[in-house]
Amino acid sequence: MVRKFLAFDLETLKEFPSGNWRDFKPLGISCAAMLPSDTGQIITWYGRTPAPGPAQQMSREEVISMVRGLQAMVNPGGYTLLTWNGLNFDFPILGDESGLVAECRELAANHVDMMFQVFCITGHYLALNTAATGMGLPGKAPGVTGKEAPRFWSEGRHDEVLEYLAQDVRTTADVAQSCQDRGSLLWTSRAGNRQEIDLTSGWLPVSQAVNLPEPDTSWMTNPATRNDFTNWLQD
Repeated sequence: MVRKFLAFDLETLKEFPSGNWRDFKPLGISCAAMLPSDTGQIITWYGRTPAPGPAQQMSREEVISMVRGLQAMVNPGGYTLLTWNGLNFDFPILGDESGLVAECRELAANHVDMMFQVFCITGHYLALNTAATGMGLPGKAPGVTGKEAPRFWSEGRHDEVLEYLAQDVRTTADVAQSCQDRGSLLWTSRAGNRQEIDLTSGWLPVSQAVNLPEPDTSWMTNPATRNDFTNWLQD
């Protein structure tokens, strides 16, 4: 059976500096997008107003509707939700903004977070663009960064942010498929060394990836732990 992925990503309303985004909650959601792998058609969400153009922020009711839509795509839709770092970012934010914390925990635990799986194998973070470049894919759209997206949205540059978001979900879907076809993920480290991890068993849901053998992180100073990603699932 061909696995049906549903790539998902969101953009926050509020800017926040490097560090723990939770220190700056609530962040709000300006827009979000999903891409079903079997249709290739991007679906976007953003707040609606009587006036032309998107609202500044998605309301709680609109975020609830989005969460319910994701649930329906998973079951009975048969899709496997797919993100890059959704476990530690997108889904806890969805829980905050919708109030559907239990539902978002369930979605997070059963979805494929590729970055989390890479972290479980290597013990360190990896950027989506680094993975895309390593796999010979186009990667993120130029002109906008994730940190700039909230400011661009607040300035009314909605089309630029939506195109950036669309390219993010395309890249997420492309990396997933390319790695699954190859059976591995390739990238180049900051030191210029070629890296590869085995993915012959495919992309795993968070609930399985968390049980992978622990990597050796003795060479790191204050390495992150899996609990840093998963603590909110039990809070």
